[in-house]
Order: sequence, then C-alpha cells, then structure tokens
Amino acid sequence: MGKPKAVVNREVCLACGGCVSVCPEDAIMLVAGKAVVDKKGCISCGICVKTCPVAAISFEEVTK
Repeated sequence: MGKPKAVVNREVCLACGGCVSVCPEDAIMLVAGKAVVDKKGCISCGICVKTCPVAAISFEEVTK
C-alpha cells in the first residue's frame, strides 16, 4: 500500500484557490479552472482538505 495523497473532485471544486495558497509544498495548482494535485509533491499533510470550503479534496491511496 502506498501513502494517501490528496485528490480533487473536479465536479465539486470551485477553483477558489484556497488549497493552492495553503499547500506548503506548492503541490496544488489551478488548471483549466479547477484544482489539480501533483501527487509526487503532495506530503499528505491534510491542510488542503481542511481548507476546502466545499469538501472537494480527500485522500486516496496511491500505489506508485
């Protein structure tokens, strides 16, 4: 099993940029009006999950 990483539900994401501004590793960016997580850069700190006003970010197990 891999370490859980942040994943964005693009249907729910409001592109408010809150997650982008709090990510300590700059692993989240806005692409085409939605947040996208760089799984290699994500350290699974959970700050983005707590920051998202619409719960569009969750953790998912990554095997690679």
